[in-house]
Amino acid sequence: MTTRHHAALCALTVAALTSTLLTVPAATAATAGADDAPERVRIHDVQGTTRTSPYEGQAVAEVPGVVTGVRAYGSKGFWMQDPRPDRSAATSEGLFVYTGSAPTVRPGDSVLVSGTVAEYVPGGADSAHQSVTQLSDPEVRVVSSDHPLPRAVRLDSAALPEAYAPTGDPADGGSTDGLELRPERYALDRFESLEGMDVRVSDARVVGPSTQHAELWVTVKPWQNPTARGGTRYGSYDAENSGRLKVESLTPLAEEPFPTADVGDRLAGTTAGPLDYDEFGGYLVAARELGTVRDGGLERERTRKQRDGELAVAAYNVENLDPSDDQAKFDRLAKGVVRDLASPDVLALEEIQDDSGPTDDGTVTSVATARRLTDAIAAAGGPRYEWRGVDPEDGADGGEPGGNIRNVFLFDPARVSFTDRPGGDATTPVEAVERRGHAALSHSPGRVAPADGAWEDSRKPLAGEFRFRGRPVVVVANHFASKGGDQPLAGRVQPPARSSEEQRVRQARLVNAFVKDVLAVERKARVVVLGDVNDFEFSPAADALTEGGALRGAAASLPPWERYTYLFQGNSQVLDQTLVTPGVRRFDYDVVHTNAEFADQASDHDPQVLRFRP
Repeated sequence: MTTRHHAALCALTVAALTSTLLTVPAATAATAGADDAPERVRIHDVQGTTRTSPYEGQAVAEVPGVVTGVRAYGSKGFWMQDPRPDRSAATSEGLFVYTGSAPTVRPGDSVLVSGTVAEYVPGGADSAHQSVTQLSDPEVRVVSSDHPLPRAVRLDSAALPEAYAPTGDPADGGSTDGLELRPERYALDRFESLEGMDVRVSDARVVGPSTQHAELWVTVKPWQNPTARGGTRYGSYDAENSGRLKVESLTPLAEEPFPTADVGDRLAGTTAGPLDYDEFGGYLVAARELGTVRDGGLERERTRKQRDGELAVAAYNVENLDPSDDQAKFDRLAKGVVRDLASPDVLALEEIQDDSGPTDDGTVTSVATARRLTDAIAAAGGPRYEWRGVDPEDGADGGEPGGNIRNVFLFDPARVSFTDRPGGDATTPVEAVERRGHAALSHSPGRVAPADGAWEDSRKPLAGEFRFRGRPVVVVANHFASKGGDQPLAGRVQPPARSSEEQRVRQARLVNAFVKDVLAVERKARVVVLGDVNDFEFSPAADALTEGGALRGAAASLPPWERYTYLFQGNSQVLDQTLVTPGVRRFDYDVVHTNAEFADQASDHDPQVLRFRP
């Protein structure tokens, strides 16, 4: 399969091309159209009944079709579709032609295309993405113009099966490439059977906000796992949500800006164009015709202020914050802390970068970053927060190269005190100790098992000991390893392998063991574990965190339609979690939906807050 982005296969010599082209009689090739040439290889022949073409690597001559869409930027080329389909639901009648330069054809042109059949794999042949069948090194002959386009296939709830994907062949590493397509049974097979064909969606609900990459996500199954705010929730490994579909525009942004859309808006009217696949979400409509976004009125949430006697502990991933960010980002985050989070007593921050940001100069301190944020919070009317943290070793904690991201605590000294115990550094593990009959930390702040291999190239948990109204509370801020390396949800390997889970499970077990050590000292110790766990509330990592009853997840206290902190490819899902020990008997937990559902974001994560009486 082709490994470069729509790269052409090795050029054939003229002699080889002549001998290997699937030819037709000269009289037939000279005709104005292609519909009267039964010997000619047609698009459905090239596409075949599986995910890969039976003609892969072969040259074909004068494949007929009508141009349905042109991509003049990025991966340049055009789509064509056969107006005379066969009777098989498994064979697509559309095909992408990779030209490498801006195509000169226009929609409505009737063309005959010769070239080499290739399977392009977005992300490279070693990825688990679906391949896209295409013609490379094309010779294009325009026969005539101004033809009506083939009627677009309507994608709606009736057109897409509920089941998402077939199980791949174990003998082929779980790949579905060699399986016969069953478009009547599986959504991914249905999409594949329409690859390159003109499709349309009408009046679809937006379930993933528009981005700077000129894309948004819709669902054609609005009843499928809905959230309370118009999204579609990913609540189990079997709830892939087959109605999701990405929408991009074929019109360059310089010619027509892409519309701004939030979750719950509607993409009204008709959106139509060829069905494509990319590595940033799977199947998508490359829209030649784009509907109009209608405002759904989504508003940013605000949590309530903690009551007298309640301790409010919150977590917020501030997305690679460093002093080189413009003041507007600091101000927006600060406003969110004060207005949306109601100025929590303790705030665990993930992705605080060092004072030189992504510049890889050996800097590891984050004083300037923390000071700018706390100044902005005070200027927004919030408390004058103090902060605590442990500087990492240079380049040892993963994340953006040079950034040295880490977890940091902010706290309101008028409401809560921090128990400082020196000795915590990048490599010294914090331990549970007994002091005056209570569980305490050997170092505060300190890092949990920082030398363990589970944290290689990953952020180490930050533990801190606080006192609220004279009672000790231990807080552990986390930012587990990312999902990088996992196979895609819409990929050819089904079910997809989630290789990154292994590291997060190991990390979760270390945090769980640390909490058990605390509870071994004081059975009723109040411990809050929170942050960006980078995994779902139903995941093996979540199971490892709660193993043995040391912790329980706060997300379970919410109704299912409220359980999400992040959006990915149109799926609202939990990545950020809060867990508590049995000593925290009652609590009020809230995910504050103020970022992830909106095109205009201060961060790509929603913050979360826990309120309880120690």
